[in-house]
Amino acid sequence: MWRGDQRGWRWAAADVALALALLVIGLLGTDLAGDDQPGSRPVDAGCRVLIVVAALALTARHRAPAAVLAVVSVATTIYLVIGYPYGPILLTLLVAVYTVAARLPVRPAALATGGAFVLLLTHVFVSLGSASGWTAVLPTSAWVVVPFAVGVVVRVNRETAARSRAEEARSRAEQARRQTDEERLRIAQEVHDVVGHGLAAISMQAEIALHLLPKRPEQAETALTAISRTSREALDELRVTLGAVRQGAERGPVPGLARLAALRDRLAGAGLAVELRVVGDPRELPAAVDLAAYRVVQEALTNVLRHAGVSDAEVTVDYRADELTVEVTDRGTGAAGDGIDLAADGDGVGGHGLAGMRERVAALGGRLTTGPHAGGGFRVSARLPLESTA
Repeated sequence: MWRGDQRGWRWAAADVALALALLVIGLLGTDLAGDDQPGSRPVDAGCRVLIVVAALALTARHRAPAAVLAVVSVATTIYLVIGYPYGPILLTLLVAVYTVAARLPVRPAALATGGAFVLLLTHVFVSLGSASGWTAVLPTSAWVVVPFAVGVVVRVNRETAARSRAEEARSRAEQARRQTDEERLRIAQEVHDVVGHGLAAISMQAEIALHLLPKRPEQAETALTAISRTSREALDELRVTLGAVRQGAERGPVPGLARLAALRDRLAGAGLAVELRVVGDPRELPAAVDLAAYRVVQEALTNVLRHAGVSDAEVTVDYRADELTVEVTDRGTGAAGDGIDLAADGDGVGGHGLAGMRERVAALGGRLTTGPHAGGGFRVSARLPLESTA
């Protein structure tokens, strides 16, 4: 509300300044114009009164443009009918017509301007001085038609600019909403990977501890220690992930293939021995590719831990010139029958974990294949291009 009032005061001040400027020009310039028009009526007090009325009416041109045009048109018409010289008072009429065209819709602006034009034509045929006749119609119309056309163009441009700004604002809001949704989905996917892996490892370690506790309690302590370590690491990683949604929170390092050794050690405590094999020269990867590769391996090993019914798995990381390949294989028998549905094309598509892996890899332009391994068991392979993400 205060901003609207402030803008209104600025407009009012500008209108007063313009009115005073035209008033001064009218009072000083009319005498000069009369000197060049010997047949016109001499400038007198009545002439100056009409100039003052027309000029001061412009002080309300933003608040009541149609009323201002009416006052200025009447004053100007009387001025010309009396026979005073053509002069600066026509500038006042020009400003009034322009204001109506620029501020009112086209139809009411055209009606108001047409009325002013008809009224102004009176002096062409009825004048206390010498009537100009039809030859003066065209010059007279120019003082109305030209400012009206300019005002309409200005109005259209303003409306177009306003629509463009509104569309841009809607587009920015839609883009911000879409980015927010994508970020929420990404964070949800990260939380799923972290929590799912951590709980799977903890569940397996707890079963081992429960199995050993009655017979060999001293060995159960090792499993309980592994549970403590795994839960602490999972909570730390979860804090890093959720830190993205806290304003001003500092984010820790994003997980990547450099943490595969720690993942292997953690799973070893849960009873799953992981053989890690690296092909090619390890190098720094784009953050998105590094994170996606790590999450694929983590989710695949979590599935092995949950479903495969085996105690070992193999992880191969292949660094190539234009792509990175990660592959997780096991010799288990539980994959196809315990929560993983195999599609007709041989790619596993079941479960939120596999779907999340597939979406994560596809977002980077890669491809994820899952299905039975040629030598038995299950295989998860992800190919991630490096050129498009570098």
